[in-house]
Amino acid sequence: MTIPTKIGILLLGVFACSTSVLWIKLTTVDPILLATYRMLAAALILSPVFFRARKRHRDAFGSKELRRCLWPGILLAAHFITWIIGARLTWAANSSLIVNVIPVAMPFLLYFAVGERITRGEILGTVIAIGGVVVLALESYQLDSKLLMGDLICAGSMLLFAIYLMLGRKNRDFANLWLYVVPVYAIGGIVCLLVAIPLANFSTEVPAIQWVYVAGLTIVPTIFGHSLLNWGMKHLRGQLVAIVNLAQFIFAGTMGAIFLDEIPGGMFVLAAGLVVAGAITAIKTQPQEKG
Repeated sequence: MTIPTKIGILLLGVFACSTSVLWIKLTTVDPILLATYRMLAAALILSPVFFRARKRHRDAFGSKELRRCLWPGILLAAHFITWIIGARLTWAANSSLIVNVIPVAMPFLLYFAVGERITRGEILGTVIAIGGVVVLALESYQLDSKLLMGDLICAGSMLLFAIYLMLGRKNRDFANLWLYVVPVYAIGGIVCLLVAIPLANFSTEVPAIQWVYVAGLTIVPTIFGHSLLNWGMKHLRGQLVAIVNLAQFIFAGTMGAIFLDEIPGGMFVLAAGLVVAGAITAIKTQPQEKG
């Protein structure tokens, strides 16, 4: 499979993930419960493909592999909870951008975890893309200081997400993607449930339409989006995945304007242009790989 084909598949995952902010803002379900439903439902739906993969690779998944899924599951649970809280406090474009500014942290994480060195093209692409982040951040603070809390929570969620993706890169030796992803979702769902028991509000009645939004959040960004991001971390360089993933805020900002009437500030187009330019710069300098 060629690099452009792999990037095309990754972009489908990035777009799917970008819809999460739309589903989150449409729901009124308690944030911890929403994260719980999202992860447990995804694990349940994907369980048949997990057992099929385990049957095919009989000796490839045991207690050792399950332990390797533990920290990714915990980190993904913490990311989902904080991301849902932060996304409801700020604009769709801002929350999606900030939570996906992982190119800042990813090179350091990948270097210390798997010894993957960043290329010059990736450095240049990262600098250009982060320039877009700075433009948007400065404008948002000038327009409304109340966005600060949501932005800060999303920034913390970004660090959790970056470490989660780095572990996905480190665990790319799993025999099958589903042998990694499904246990991670299940562990994350259990962690969210344990947190929800003492902290979440179980008494609020959930209207039927809200379950439609929960289903959308489970199927589109979780099952399709996050699974394809993990696929990208297995088959592409980690920093490239991090930079391409920045496109989430462009998709999310557009959908926020259309469906939520959240019109980004005037500098959004410039910020988006810089992010796209940074991603293209990194993509064009990728070494060709086989398979």
